[in-house]
Amino acid sequence: MTTPRLPRDDLTAAMAARRELGPDYDDAFIETVVDRIEETLDARAAAPRSRRRAPAPEPRHGDRDRDHSLAMAVLSLLAAIPLSAIAVVNAGLPGLLIALAGIVIVNFTYTFRPR
Repeated sequence: MTTPRLPRDDLTAAMAARRELGPDYDDAFIETVVDRIEETLDARAAAPRSRRRAPAPEPRHGDRDRDHSLAMAVLSLLAAIPLSAIAVVNAGLPGLLIALAGIVIVNFTYTFRPR
């Protein structure tokens, strides 16, 4: 058995009735809707815990890291191309080594960051 829900059809019918009755019955309409909502909430609170929905399981920690690690690797490769070209043009082989070392350091610190 599921927890009671406030049917949308009931709310739709209540809104239609409210439009037909006009603003003179606003207080009574609001009171009726609030009572129905309170009844539904009370029924949900009284429902046994075993009948309540279990929360959605969270993704495993390893799966999340693997996805981000792949993205980090791809971004590193994409960044390495222009950085290597700029480093070689401006500083030659030492500049290339420094640029690549910087990319390796960023990837290393990302991989072994505290979790």
